[in-house]
Amino acid sequence: MHYYESDDLKRFGEVGRFSGELMNKFFDYYNTATGQEGALTKREKALIALAVAHLKQCPYCIDAFTTSCLETGCNPDQMTEAIHVASAMEAGITLVHGVQMHNAMKRQGAL
Repeated sequence: MHYYESDDLKRFGEVGRFSGELMNKFFDYYNTATGQEGALTKREKALIALAVAHLKQCPYCIDAFTTSCLETGCNPDQMTEAIHVASAMEAGITLVHGVQMHNAMKRQGAL
């Protein structure tokens, strides 16, 4: 048995057991944001979601949005490139905070 069981994704709705109204509001928002065409296509939204799922390391989301990507016509090259974009962004976001380290070193006379 593993901590993350893919079948548990089917039980997501159970999270609302003690707060159904809030969970319903979440699902309305979630389904509108991820599942409906808008300025972005469902395919584009699925690629973004897949990249974020990898960035946040959610195996449930990786499973769900891998499926969504395939269902909306994404190919493995596009899906892989999307996760590389997310990875590059995360690396850049981490590295740019080095400026804050430099600022602190400057304040303390180390630069």
